[in-house]
Amino acid sequence: MTLLNRVEYQTEPSRYKHWTLNFEGPMATLKADFDENAGLRPGYKLKLNSYDLGVDIELSDAINRVRFEHPEVRTVVLTSAREKVFCSGANIFMLGLSSHAWKVNFCKFTNETRNGLEDSSRYSGLKFLAAVNGACAGGGYELALACDEIILVDDRSSAVSLPEVALLGVLPGTGGLTRLTDKRHVRHDLADLFCTSVEGVRGDKAVAWRLVDAVAKPVEFAQKVRERALALAAASGRPTAAKGVALIPLQCTIEADALRYQHVSVEIERTRRCATFTIKAPASAAPSDLADIEALGANWYPLALGRELDDAILLMRTNEPEIGTWLIKTKGDASAVRALDATLLAHQTHWLVGETIGLLRRTLSRLDVSSRSLFAVIEPGSCFVGTLLELALACDRSYQLALPDAATRGPNITVTETNFTLFPMVTGQSRLGRLFYDEPVALQAVRARLGQALDANAAFDLGLVTACPDDLDWDDEVRLAIEERAALSPDALTGLEANLRFNGPENMFTRVFGRLTAWQNWIFQRPNAVGEKGALKVYGKGDKAAFDWNRV
Repeated sequence: MTLLNRVEYQTEPSRYKHWTLNFEGPMATLKADFDENAGLRPGYKLKLNSYDLGVDIELSDAINRVRFEHPEVRTVVLTSAREKVFCSGANIFMLGLSSHAWKVNFCKFTNETRNGLEDSSRYSGLKFLAAVNGACAGGGYELALACDEIILVDDRSSAVSLPEVALLGVLPGTGGLTRLTDKRHVRHDLADLFCTSVEGVRGDKAVAWRLVDAVAKPVEFAQKVRERALALAAASGRPTAAKGVALIPLQCTIEADALRYQHVSVEIERTRRCATFTIKAPASAAPSDLADIEALGANWYPLALGRELDDAILLMRTNEPEIGTWLIKTKGDASAVRALDATLLAHQTHWLVGETIGLLRRTLSRLDVSSRSLFAVIEPGSCFVGTLLELALACDRSYQLALPDAATRGPNITVTETNFTLFPMVTGQSRLGRLFYDEPVALQAVRARLGQALDANAAFDLGLVTACPDDLDWDDEVRLAIEERAALSPDALTGLEANLRFNGPENMFTRVFGRLTAWQNWIFQRPNAVGEKGALKVYGKGDKAAFDWNRV
């Protein structure tokens, strides 16, 4: 993808084209008013509050602004600025024009954004209320489902629906089906009726089927929404008088074969179809005093790192689909990372520290679900300690150089308490727990070496790294691993990695992404969806889709 056509994920409220964000004490209201002429790419109009990737980039930014810039906000109300329309879901014309990779990455990002609402509700007490004041279909209903509660206007016309099967013959929402069953516990027979109906369900029937939490007549709707928003806010633990932190623009230099931030750099080797992510440790020991942390704001190292790494992952996922292997490296002073870990653990209940931990947790989860091969390369100068060790634990493989004088030259890795507690995967497991299937003996052996610098042999004996070549074999072994990976089918690798990375307990989030990886990858490529007479190709043209009726 050329530099001119690259997708950028940075934005801020003055640049929003699709959302307005207002604040009133403990409430924030996020109103959807999508500019139909401001699609991210040409060729379609965002009619009826239908959305594309640009809409969700703004939504993601707005939620982060609430998290960090407005700690006094305890409830976010998502609603529409338009009469009779809440959100009609993903724009079908956009999907019909898009490549397969674009469709899947679009769906992945929208689900990560929606999962992020549930993550903030669970971990930081930021609650979300969907005030559905009009027709709510497909991905629009998925957004509502991601909220803590849904209130639907009872105006005899507004309904919630997942009409994709009846209208298009494609999968109803990536997260819609899963949230119906796993989150809202809609009876499976009623869910079957619901997902094969074009009209959807409205009024008291929607409450009875558990599709929404409450309905309200138009004259009562605004008051009902306000009452529920304030009730949710009253139960939140977010601070009432803290000063927010402005999310200043990230400084990133984008080159033809590189991304360069203050703490993160990405170097692309196109001939080998790989990229090297290098994450730098703090230049000095991070401040441990809360007043100093608050004074640094967005320049506080872990907050800046989380934002930069998140942006780099998204840019690489969207703009560099042929770069299939990501090498993860770290660089810097291990003692500075240990000091940072101590600060995060000591102040994790402080709102800013907690939100920063949340940002890092979600960024690491974004790495987990990226369809790229991830190899950690642990060499002299590395600082895979605690929080930064999570990067290696997220990888498919890790290679640590074994040197005869490792005690003085390294490289070493260090496990800290953060690896057990601060950054659970979407399964709820720590990555150490995932690595060892939560087997007590293996985890106790690692705990016994907590805080110790482990050379390659010690780390290998504990099962913390995949291989520990010596300096004679190092270059060849790492090179061959990269070359072998580049020779394998990317489709096969996506399926392999997605299965092996989530080997623990299943839950709603793993089911959402499992279906995205498997079902939607398959459905979006079938002729019934994208063939010459496929549903996505003929939508809006007056033609009838031609289906292959064989069940596969």
